[in-house]
Amino acid sequence: MRTRDPQPLGGAVDRVTRILTARNIDPGTASAAGDEPKTYTPLEALSAGLPPRYRDAVADHPTVLAWVQEVARQAVAPSIGARRQVTTGPSLLMAGVVGAGKTHQAYGAIRALVQAGIGVRWRSTTAADLYADLRPRAGVDTELQLAAVARCPLLILDDLGAAKTSEWTEEITYRLINRRYNHCLPTLITTNLPISDLRANLGDRVTSRLAQMTTRVEFDTVDRRRHSAA
Repeated sequence: MRTRDPQPLGGAVDRVTRILTARNIDPGTASAAGDEPKTYTPLEALSAGLPPRYRDAVADHPTVLAWVQEVARQAVAPSIGARRQVTTGPSLLMAGVVGAGKTHQAYGAIRALVQAGIGVRWRSTTAADLYADLRPRAGVDTELQLAAVARCPLLILDDLGAAKTSEWTEEITYRLINRRYNHCLPTLITTNLPISDLRANLGDRVTSRLAQMTTRVEFDTVDRRRHSAA
């Protein structure tokens, strides 16, 4: 989708090493003498994959922090001694006016998980971008794209309900939410719609699953972007 998963840094180093070796260049002499390979902390690696505006985002809402703790509690190490990874967990539905800080809290929650020592494979997309990427077109396997988003261990789905609705968008939303509902995959959903209006905009099948899979958080009706610019 529009924001890709943070890529493992070690894989990039290995690819560069193979290319240099194939060209008969000694990887050890390709950099300045005495230079040591740069290592990155998990938080630095995460920051490289975050949108610049949210690289320093901090989650401070009590319900969001409780979500972080529960997802971290359910994290599982794939092998003995390995870092615990996000696998399953609860979801959040954050509702409020434009500029209330919902997206900031979502990215801050991912940073909080990494700071707690939890490995996170994640994706982020707005609902409008999701629909645009999945519109059928020649040469693109949109089913494969939808499956990749639906099975991602942690997903930020931003601005749900903001795009123009149709039977097709309702079906896409249902398939995405249903997959994540069935597999208990943690999802951070933001919406500008009042919670009371979700059913009319998203349909019964989607709202029924959201009601069971998410904790709902309603933010103050203040546009912080406008307030901070004043």
